[in-house]
Amino acid sequence: MISAIAKPAASIPVHRAADFTVEHGVNMGDELSFAAELIPDDIYHIAEDAERIRVEIESDESGAIRLGPATEAGSPGNALHLDSCLTFMSDTGETAEVLVLVEVDARGHAARVFALPLVPLRPRTDYRLVGIDTRGAARRFAEVACVSFTRGTHITMGSGLQKPIEELEVGDRVLTRDDGVQQVRWIGHSTVRATGDFAPVLIRAGTLNNDHDLVVSPDHRLFVYQREDALGVGRSELLVKVRHLLNGETITRLDGGFVEYYQLLFDRHQIIYAEGIAAETLLVDTRTRAALPPEIDAKLAAVLPSHAKAAHLDFEVQENVLNRPDVARVLRAASEG
Repeated sequence: MISAIAKPAASIPVHRAADFTVEHGVNMGDELSFAAELIPDDIYHIAEDAERIRVEIESDESGAIRLGPATEAGSPGNALHLDSCLTFMSDTGETAEVLVLVEVDARGHAARVFALPLVPLRPRTDYRLVGIDTRGAARRFAEVACVSFTRGTHITMGSGLQKPIEELEVGDRVLTRDDGVQQVRWIGHSTVRATGDFAPVLIRAGTLNNDHDLVVSPDHRLFVYQREDALGVGRSELLVKVRHLLNGETITRLDGGFVEYYQLLFDRHQIIYAEGIAAETLLVDTRTRAALPPEIDAKLAAVLPSHAKAAHLDFEVQENVLNRPDVARVLRAASEG
């Protein structure tokens, strides 16, 4: 049975709509808005002083998304509507996708508009609106949330052999931490621009007792077993997001160019071994479910229990606990005992 759960609180880096305004075109002077008010070929600029803010989101089993209590903008409890995916072309011919999210108040009125760029936007650059997609936005939003391994990552198989992830096939038997050997049910594959908050993270060999370099998506969670409670969290089993471990030396972003991402789906959320590191597989929830192909999603809907819960999420460590320059060294030492 494929399991799924409602997504817990998460934060996403967005711009306020006022950071992105029309410099030339029909809507000249207007800030970014939702799809019904946009005009193709309008040229936008992003403000010189634009800064991303982190908006906390929560979702339930119905798929509804709301602003969480720790959001930096908007009113907690208000609905957040995923309106559209916009495509812009810069004056150099590069394309940039921007997701538009609309905060909706209790009366059903649009309260605020947020922009989630999938690539960094540059000030003093013309961005011509060339595409407005109101149907594919959910899938793009889901793809951003999917935890992914990169081409070349070695996965530990049920036999103990190490196999590059791009050579895996549906039905292959992989070693999991909690349930022994399990079959792969689905493999996702995409090539995306490795830029900004969506650039992969490199963990150099040996940093966390990994056999070789490991490159994963920035929100990928690694499993760490502490033989001693070095972080003072009151438990030995931890899940840590790699973007919270960045130190500019042994754990860094690989920003630029393109990256091939792979997602592995099992019958339930699993911890597997990648380059010797225990790491999570794809967690199907109300957000990432949109990234699955129709035939997989149909099977998921048929078996999804309303009370389903992935116990691994109880192990996640919040960013403030990991906010120390030596956190990777501390985790490595604690896991060695």
